[in-house]
Amino acid sequence: MSEEHGVTEGEKGEKGEEGAGERIDRLQRRLAEFAAARGWDPFHTPKNLAVALSVEAAELVEIFQWLTPEQSAKVMEKPDTAHRVADEVADVLAYLLQFCEVLGVDVLDALAAKIERNELRFPVPGAPGADRHSSE
Repeated sequence: MSEEHGVTEGEKGEKGEEGAGERIDRLQRRLAEFAAARGWDPFHTPKNLAVALSVEAAELVEIFQWLTPEQSAKVMEKPDTAHRVADEVADVLAYLLQFCEVLGVDVLDALAAKIERNELRFPVPGAPGADRHSSE
């Protein structure tokens, strides 16, 4: 398995590449299989997963809590800190993907729809209609 991408040769597509949607689906299956094999399914309720997601996000915030903006921009330059950040990002994403799986939310569709709503809600300054806010 490639450590860089977490993909074995057999898991890659015909062209040797895997699309984001396919990779997310595969990771969601792996997370579900991991939890099922350990009998954790009864505990993976939307509420519990949302709480766990919040806790992991707080652990990510903790890394940056007392850093200046300049220090925070350089956290990935230090191997120990970079490893901690990557681990917490992975934990946040794992719980988010599990949460979406349990509730049937397509994470990529949800993100695309949110971006579209935000583009309408917050138009580029100076663009036609930019003087109106969507709440008007």
